Amino acid sequence: MFCVKCGTELPDDAVFCSKCGYMMAPAAVNAAGQTSSQNSGVSQRQTIAGSGVTEMKCPGCGAPIKPQQGETVMTCEYCGSSVSLGNLGWQNVSRHSMLSISIDDTEKLKLIVRKHMDHGLMERHSFEESKEESSELSYVPYWIVPVSATSSYKYLDMGAEVGNLALDAAMIGAAEEMGGRGNGMGSGMMDGIFIGGMVGGGMGGNNAIRGGTFSHNYECPVVSIKGREHLQPISYSFNLDHRTQFDRTKVVNSIKILNGDIDESTARNMAQSFTNQEQERAIRAKHHHIQSLNTQSQPGTPELLHVPVWITKYTGKKKSYTFVVDASNGGIIKADEIKQ
Repeated sequence: MFCVKCGTELPDDAVFCSKCGYMMAPAAVNAAGQTSSQNSGVSQRQTIAGSGVTEMKCPGCGAPIKPQQGETVMTCEYCGSSVSLGNLGWQNVSRHSMLSISIDDTEKLKLIVRKHMDHGLMERHSFEESKEESSELSYVPYWIVPVSATSSYKYLDMGAEVGNLALDAAMIGAAEEMGGRGNGMGSGMMDGIFIGGMVGGGMGGNNAIRGGTFSHNYECPVVSIKGREHLQPISYSFNLDHRTQFDRTKVVNSIKILNGDIDESTARNMAQSFTNQEQERAIRAKHHHIQSLNTQSQPGTPELLHVPVWITKYTGKKKSYTFVVDASNGGIIKADEIKQ
């Protein structure tokens, strides 16, 4: 048979055109009448091309998209439509948004960097004594993964523990006093109270163990580029209230729009790991003596968000600095200082 789009001759059982990526046949249907995506619970999206193609047509404008080796998230350089590689092949990204640029030149960037570098009495002239090595602005792709997490935990209530020990001490004192008046009659009673207190309610005893649950909904950002850990927010949150539908025409040609190589499935797993860590951090911040902790989390469908990010580097007399700055609002995503 031949591709109805580009005319290339293909095997009779071909599903995708090996040249242009056009889908020749609908997705396989199982015995229950469900497509593979319905059966897996994944929302229906247009499949653009098979996973092995070297070129496909943009679902938005028809322009050629040529994936480089390892890339799994791509944005059309002409219209801004995005596609991602999954189990079913290349599919359009149904939810694609962006944050607009407000820190649009290096002078505004320097004010942010100066404020951070000159903090503290001993660091007042760090910025003046440092040399700017490089500053680059680009749009970085992040998967924003909604995750619902619930943790159940048990902890040692130190207030109750102190109360138990105080009660034990008081009873021991009373027993000693009784023993002194009764020619040693209270000695055995004292030992019995002490042991019983330690087993029943002393250090870690059952009546000092408390339980609780903590639930929270997250919009977890996962940078979609491997090996770019410096771009992964840890305690920083993007202002998602200001996101808008991605529009390529709002990005000047001098600013590069980066592609990614972390797919949606991997991003979901990473988001689960990040939120589990955040759940534990929040619980340990409230209760310092955790005895057990179990977290159940459920990630939802990711959204692709392109964030304008400055990466700027400085070299000083004593330290070298790298700043990752959110160009949509001037927030510092990460700041690394290395002593020379």
